[in-house]
Amino acid sequence: MNLTQTDTSLFNRLRFVLVETSHPGNAGAAARALKTMGFSQLYLVRPRFADVLKHPDAIAFASGAQDILDNARIVDTVEEALVGCDLVAAVSARLREFSPPLITPRDLASQAAGSLVNAALVFGSERYGLPNEVVMNCQWLINIPANPEYSSLNLAQAVQLLAYEGRMAAGQSVISDAEKNVQIGFRGQLATSEMLDGMYAHLEQALIKIDFLHPDQPKKLMPRLKRLFSRTQLETEEVNILRGIAKKIMDMPGK
Repeated sequence: MNLTQTDTSLFNRLRFVLVETSHPGNAGAAARALKTMGFSQLYLVRPRFADVLKHPDAIAFASGAQDILDNARIVDTVEEALVGCDLVAAVSARLREFSPPLITPRDLASQAAGSLVNAALVFGSERYGLPNEVVMNCQWLINIPANPEYSSLNLAQAVQLLAYEGRMAAGQSVISDAEKNVQIGFRGQLATSEMLDGMYAHLEQALIKIDFLHPDQPKKLMPRLKRLFSRTQLETEEVNILRGIAKKIMDMPGK
């Protein structure tokens, strides 16, 4: 399937974020997986080896995808890797009690391809996966359906699978210019990852101010609220409304 990569295509809007990658070879293999499926945005968060992109194992495993490695970005935090993203999904084999809503790789790819949002897929370390706080700050959790008796995928295999679903969804989301102009009701701009992080921090401060949230015993209040809002796909104006409410609370006299 040969797909034209326009400026607004999923190929230019979907990034793959690898958190604390241990083995340079996996970074190279991930680059190869992306190139074979037509994607190019690779971000590495705090990789174990600072020179991972130039490491012999990375180059060897990339096997012709050197351009993906050369253009990959190394950042210090997950937040940096997600700047500008409107739709973020964590990929994990481990389910959490208070995780974001579950979604299949195919459904996530379809959702990303069927809109014009910038999306990101976040993959954890080969050693211990993704930290809970990273998962909770994503809007979706992808748990790849696999053999329950042996569900272990290596990092590059997981990247390949998600990239494949993205490619298939991109090929099925081509619509005419006329269809793009048809809107059913009002649809605002989805809030970015940074906007949501700011809203959660603001809301947490407001809840502390009114003694609804106790910092010493927060329990699971914020994870539950993040889970709730993740299901709503908040738009920019909605985030502004919630932050306005939080500001009003913070401006109230009292402690």
